[in-house]
Amino acid sequence: MDRLRQKMMSFMYGRYGNDQLGAMLTGVSVACLVVYLFIRIPFIYLAGVALLAYSVYRTFSKNTAKMAAQNQKFLTWRYRQAVKKDNAKKHWAQRKDYRFYKCPKCRQKVRVPRGRGKIAITCPKCTTEFIKKS
Repeated sequence: MDRLRQKMMSFMYGRYGNDQLGAMLTGVSVACLVVYLFIRIPFIYLAGVALLAYSVYRTFSKNTAKMAAQNQKFLTWRYRQAVKKDNAKKHWAQRKDYRFYKCPKCRQKVRVPRGRGKIAITCPKCTTEFIKKS
């Protein structure tokens, strides 16, 4: 058992290994293959096999800088999606008390209280004034 571990460690030396992107690709590929068992669509099978092959390629790749950059890009995307989801929850919770508008110039979101009639809103980022109904 110890000898097998040594051989595996020497084989993986200098290779990238698994990361969050690889784990996600593996999970999606397994999900595609399971769905293919119930719905016999060849595209789903090919997508599952292709994703699994790419995940294995990433794991055994020696180009660690490229794989780390891909993983960082994936983590940044995942973080942005989490922030968008969190902001949507906050806006939904505040929908009775506030209205949200985007500045026509810089697209900054501005929160204004409801029930004030037509008001002049000043963007805190670019100081553009625009009139909206609150």
